[in-house]
Amino acid sequence: MNISHQNIDEINAVIRVDLSPEDYNPQVDKAIKEQAKKAKLPGFRAGMVPASHIRRTYGKAILFDEINRLVSDKINQYISENKLDILGQPLPKEDDKSDYNWDFNDAFSFNYEIGLAPQFEIPFNEKSKFPEYVIKADEETLEARIKNLRRSYGKMTNPEVSEDGDVLYGELKQLDFDGNELEGGIVNTASVRTDLVEDKKIKKTLIGLKKDDELTLDVKKAFKNESDIARIVGIKEEEVESLGNTTFKLTVKNVNRLEEAELTQEFYDKLFGEGVVKTEAEFKEKVREEVESMFVQNATQRLQNDLYLKGLEAVKVDFPEAFLKRWLKATNPEIKEDELEEGFADFVKNLKWTLIENRIITQNGLEVKYEEVLALAKERIAAQIKLYSPGQEPTDQQLAQYAVQLLSEKEQANRLFEEMKALKVFDYLKGLVKLEKKEIEYNKFLELK
Repeated sequence: MNISHQNIDEINAVIRVDLSPEDYNPQVDKAIKEQAKKAKLPGFRAGMVPASHIRRTYGKAILFDEINRLVSDKINQYISENKLDILGQPLPKEDDKSDYNWDFNDAFSFNYEIGLAPQFEIPFNEKSKFPEYVIKADEETLEARIKNLRRSYGKMTNPEVSEDGDVLYGELKQLDFDGNELEGGIVNTASVRTDLVEDKKIKKTLIGLKKDDELTLDVKKAFKNESDIARIVGIKEEEVESLGNTTFKLTVKNVNRLEEAELTQEFYDKLFGEGVVKTEAEFKEKVREEVESMFVQNATQRLQNDLYLKGLEAVKVDFPEAFLKRWLKATNPEIKEDELEEGFADFVKNLKWTLIENRIITQNGLEVKYEEVLALAKERIAAQIKLYSPGQEPTDQQLAQYAVQLLSEKEQANRLFEEMKALKVFDYLKGLVKLEKKEIEYNKFLELK
């Protein structure tokens, strides 16, 4: 057997594998004998089918499978031994169409295209500068959070006349395009939240209403979110697009208003525990701390994105695009040509960043350990339980069992491994580059490009 490769250019190469009968026949003979022991054929006792019969009947199929397996194994071994940094997987050369007899005497020659990872220097060092934002709560954001907390602990009242922010509970009847009730149309009783109405003219018509008042309401103009429309008219979200006439007659049955909780000691104790907060000023400061602690994640994501964009900008390399497109088609046979072209630029960006991450890990001896992935899995599971089952606190032993079970699923294990790898690279870069702390209010932070 002879195996070699030839570079076409810096990012494309061809691997050639030459096989003689002496290279593959021992493996083929072994496979035929194993098949003979397992075969159950009419006229033969189980396990007593002659190997010669298997060779005559299934020999070419077995030969084909064994040669493919042998070639694949040897190519992978060659790539590993020669430390070829490849992208994707080797693909049979498209114009490699030699004719063979497949009679156990052929000398085979196979050519495989490979894409090579481009060479580059890691684009970060101790002189690289990045802003590390410390996000502060602006007054508008702070007041919105305070209002939300007060409403969460407030009480429901039923005023006579509606105001902005009230909830109108009423019956909705679908109209035809002439403004009459549509025969067989949708009839539903639901709550209409005025705070979710985005059209200013429509919102104005919902203010000043009383019980038994009627008005027409175009739900698609009033609400931009299809889930809100579906809830109000009582249909599935996927049915919104085919709703037909979106104008309904709304008959008000009740006006509901959520009164904000008063700033009392009882309210403070419910939120933060007994005696922790005693004044309005302390309450506001406590809410500020809570909000700003949530902003830490926003700042982290911003720094990660800045590093990502800097890496993509600084590493200017070419990729074997024709090969990669062919490989993507081979591994995703259902993908359409327009879908491939539309998503290819993003694929290349992610591929470039993956190469940067891998190079940082390799050159700096970073290692992702199973114990770290297990700890990350436990952390993610605990967060899920807290979100969907508040008050339930599993033991560390239970979390470990859940985590081991999760990591037994290959797809989940790969996802968590990649997440842990990204965290390792991020922590390394934070310690390498120069970070300059910058305080910024949340509303200004949102305006950053």
